[in-house]
Amino acid sequence: MRAKTDMHQADIIAAFKKKNTTLAAVSRSYGLSSGTLANALKRPWPKGEFIIAGYLGMHPSDIWPSRYLNAKGELRDREKLLRTKNLKLTEDLMKTKS
Repeated sequence: MRAKTDMHQADIIAAFKKKNTTLAAVSRSYGLSSGTLANALKRPWPKGEFIIAGYLGMHPSDIWPSRYLNAKGELRDREKLLRTKNLKLTEDLMKTKS
């Protein structure tokens, strides 16, 4: 089985442009500073990953399989890394996907 590779940062930014917005605008809409969500493009940050993926109508494992899938290709439970107050945010984002 061929390992999935993470989506390139430029492709993620392009996906936001296709939705006529920017990563900075979405970041501000969640009460974060303009550059905060960009951190998730460079390093693991579950809250940011779920916000980005939810906005794009995907699960974070579709964008960053290296962060969410183990060696067997099974989904890791990274939601446990989110603080409890953010679980509502995660549930709302996943509802928008379906």
